[in-house]
Amino acid sequence: MTVRVTGDEQPGLPEARLLVVVAVPAEAEAVLRGVGPAERLALPGGTLHRGRAADVLAAGVGPAAAAAATATALALHRYRLVVSAGIGGGFAPHAPVGSVVLADAIVAADLGADTPEGFADVTELGFGTVRHTPPPAAVRLLADALADAALPCATGAVLTVSTVTGSAARATALAARHPRAVAEAMEGFGVAEAAARHGLPTLEIRAVSNPVGPRDRSAWRIGEALAALERVFAALPYPRLLTTVMPKESPRG
Repeated sequence: MTVRVTGDEQPGLPEARLLVVVAVPAEAEAVLRGVGPAERLALPGGTLHRGRAADVLAAGVGPAAAAAATATALALHRYRLVVSAGIGGGFAPHAPVGSVVLADAIVAADLGADTPEGFADVTELGFGTVRHTPPPAAVRLLADALADAALPCATGAVLTVSTVTGSAARATALAARHPRAVAEAMEGFGVAEAAARHGLPTLEIRAVSNPVGPRDRSAWRIGEALAALERVFAALPYPRLLTTVMPKESPRG
């Protein structure tokens, strides 16, 4: 059954919750297998699945779509925490295919300007920020939970790109500019930007489906990454996570 979102909280559900934002339906399905049963809600520009442990939003591909859909969901419902999740590319040797990465920094890696001296991000240009920092206590809690579930996990910067890396030269350049990078994906920074405007923290979790570098579809392990994503969300300590990031009520009333 599909229910249209009106902005009113549904009876019997917690007032402030966890929102998980993914790009595509396959990622949403993997997360939902871990989260548990959910009701499908119609949302302008996306689909919101409302479960007992978390809401799961399929927002579309890229930072703009992710930001727009996340902002819509945040305007209609109250949340304490937003999680950008899905599959992504892993930087060798830190994040091999099939492993999981947690962001301790969410970085817009290609938001800026090309100059004669090289790339300059918008922070260097004086136009804003290219970085959001997830709550360290929540990152530690997640890392411990994944370790208990026997899921390989690396923590570091997760890069948001509008163009997925497809060459060794670009992978080398990104790694040089971001030496702590463990993965790249396309939505995290957009999700974090929307959440920040609502005064909410953001986490990013990625299951690695391919190495960052030359584009080789035969090396992709999407099914393996989606299975890892399901295991991640089956292992999350949901009530403790919400308490860790914001012990008091959400600022949005």
